[in-house]
Amino acid sequence: MLTAIDNRISDMGKPTGFKEIERQDRAYAPAADRVTHYQEFVIALGDEDVSAQGARCMDCGIPFCHAGCPVDNLIPDWNDLVYRGDWRKAIDVLHSTNNFPEVTGRICPAPCQESCTLNITDEPVTIKTIECAIVDKAWENDWIQPQIAAQKTGKKVAVVGSGPAGLAAAQQLARAGHQVVVYERQDRIGGLLRYGIPDFKLDKGLIDRRIRQMEAEGVEFRVNVQVGVDIPAKQLHDDYDAVLLTGGSEHPRDLPIPGRELHGVEFAMDFLRANSKVVQGVAGAEAGLISARNKNVVVIGGGDTGSDCIGTSNRHGAASVTQIEILDKPPVREDKALTWPDWPHKLRTSTSQEEGCERLWNVATKAFIDDGQGNLKGLKCHLVSWDKDDQGRWQMSEVEGSEFELKADLVTLAMGFVHPVHQGMLEELGVKLDARGNVDGVTEGQDAYKTSITGVFAAGDMRRGQSLVVWAIREGRQAARAVDVYLMGASGL
Repeated sequence: MLTAIDNRISDMGKPTGFKEIERQDRAYAPAADRVTHYQEFVIALGDEDVSAQGARCMDCGIPFCHAGCPVDNLIPDWNDLVYRGDWRKAIDVLHSTNNFPEVTGRICPAPCQESCTLNITDEPVTIKTIECAIVDKAWENDWIQPQIAAQKTGKKVAVVGSGPAGLAAAQQLARAGHQVVVYERQDRIGGLLRYGIPDFKLDKGLIDRRIRQMEAEGVEFRVNVQVGVDIPAKQLHDDYDAVLLTGGSEHPRDLPIPGRELHGVEFAMDFLRANSKVVQGVAGAEAGLISARNKNVVVIGGGDTGSDCIGTSNRHGAASVTQIEILDKPPVREDKALTWPDWPHKLRTSTSQEEGCERLWNVATKAFIDDGQGNLKGLKCHLVSWDKDDQGRWQMSEVEGSEFELKADLVTLAMGFVHPVHQGMLEELGVKLDARGNVDGVTEGQDAYKTSITGVFAAGDMRRGQSLVVWAIREGRQAARAVDVYLMGASGL
């Protein structure tokens, strides 16, 4: 007679799949081709190949991928379903934790894969690829339909901000039967997903498709409305039974050095947003375009936003693109014994960086150089070193005699965001802020996602600070449950 463990093993789709099947992932169109347009350029795997990759999942006794995934995706479950060919059930399992897998399957950095047991030998299951294949197939087969609440509660909820946190919360709250209205200050729904992430990484038709689903579920969207400017924040507090703030962390980190005022020194998000509006056909957007064509571009900041600036500049036809980072160059490979299953600090090269750019580390900028007419013509830089002090804290110091100049006609400041914008809505509401300038709040217990103002909640980057899309979706879902409990005394979410 089989033991419980034997039964578990017998139920696995392919217990030895990771030994027998080589890792295979999606490919990309050649760089020379893809920089000529703004469409997605990923070459998807066929169904049989995706199923084979699902078979590589070890069905670990302890699935560390769960710990790496902020939205708590049931990864081994849908890996096995895909291997068995049950794609229809796989999308149900995937949607049980993630409202927008077509987004995370494209732009998430996939911390789950870093936590995969097979990553110990650098061959993790291609979780992100399988996730994306599941949801794309589900849309193709019309398996994804509106989930309309059977009963309405009569309660009204205002969601401020239509990024991933706001959209996830709005969808959950509508499915719980509440009347939900989403307010967005831009002219189209999507928040950072809409204009902040380039179209070549995320086709905006994916957002539009979800918006149509949510509208069918009862969510109302109001664009070109900045709460605290176009309408008083107090009006929302008075008119709705609950208000959820999901406006993101939009106050960019600046670089206040000599020459900051020069023409040609731009915040990265201004550069990206202006370009995305042109690509997406927003009327009159061409007038606001910040062009990199034939310019020497320097991107200050080594993260995802900086990478997006590189890809956009190359598509503009920049003369050169240089990315500078103030930190040390990461190791090519992490020490697994020290880092796994946590997110490792290692050298990563994005598809945009592969398309062409020079990357410099340990570089700080002293000043922007004026061409004599108020225009940028270069940067004064120097090298820095990082050393630990007596308390073990990292300290930065300038390398003596390391000064140099970089030619630049355009600089994009991609150094991250410090906190949400305080002026307007937050100041009017008077919500308490934490030490970092984010809306103060916790994620557990009876006060989960509540602000200091009764009936007002906050989630996503506005509460936790700049983070990943998966964290935004997680917080949006959890905040929706907290709002539902506040309104109804209990929640099925």
